[in-house]
Amino acid sequence: MSTDSQTVVVTGGAGFIGSHVSDALVEAGHRVLIIDDLSSGRRENVNSAAELHVLDIGSNEAARLVRNSGAEVLIHHAAQMDVRRSTDDPVFDASVNILGTLNLLGAAVDGSVKQVIFASTGGAIYGEQDYSPAGEDHPLRPVSPYGVSKLAGERYLFYFHVAHGLGVTCLRYANVYGERQNPHGEAGVVAIFLTRLLAGETCTINGDGLQTRDYIHVSDVVRANVSALGGSGFRILNVGTGVETNVVELHDALTSSLRLATHAAHAPAKPGEQRRSCIDASDARTELKLPEPLGLAEGIDRTAEWFRKEAAKA
Repeated sequence: MSTDSQTVVVTGGAGFIGSHVSDALVEAGHRVLIIDDLSSGRRENVNSAAELHVLDIGSNEAARLVRNSGAEVLIHHAAQMDVRRSTDDPVFDASVNILGTLNLLGAAVDGSVKQVIFASTGGAIYGEQDYSPAGEDHPLRPVSPYGVSKLAGERYLFYFHVAHGLGVTCLRYANVYGERQNPHGEAGVVAIFLTRLLAGETCTINGDGLQTRDYIHVSDVVRANVSALGGSGFRILNVGTGVETNVVELHDALTSSLRLATHAAHAPAKPGEQRRSCIDASDARTELKLPEPLGLAEGIDRTAEWFRKEAAKA
């Protein structure tokens, strides 16, 4: 990790993960420029010491900011991240996740950017897994346009690394949860369930609820981003826990944290839903010198407390 103060552009920096990353960068003494169109991000998430620029990542204005700001690092979180929308409108998904990314990368190499840290996906990029937890060398078989667009982003980044010498770290996230997660739209199940439980509503589990995911707290994702600063070369690293949790177990953990005795309802399974998703992040912990990830019970307690306070404000 580089300890020198740098100018860092964080796209999606008003969103769930990007705002936490921006906070950590400000705390470390870096100058932080945020690009966010606020389509899902929130102004109140933005650190007062960061500079917010309300721009579309596909715009000339966003490219100009990256090119002329003196930024040495681009941390790219802005994305069309709704898997269902990607299947309904793959052209829109590609326009944001592929063309928007290319717009920024072109500006990065024209400016002073030396490194790009790219928020990729450790679930959608592997598809149905041959083994679990999946390492970075697992076959890549995305079955949604969203997963395809993230894979395309990684491939373009490799090209920009080879052709222009950009240092690149692609971080393939597991299912991230935590404070500030948006419970609306294509949000994480933790945020959706907590919001419903705190409102006294019943949660709905699709299918038998035995489908598994690897749930990682946002604080561990932040550590990975900050620790990746200053990296050279081209790296792809999983960021997860290597622990599978099914939806029934997750619901039980949430109700336990909230001290509720609420049962979930079951609805028909969603067609094409991935049965298992869990990734091996041992390489990231070694290369980035990361601690063991936060346990699910502690992470849920922290997240539930934040959602409880937000519900009290409403």
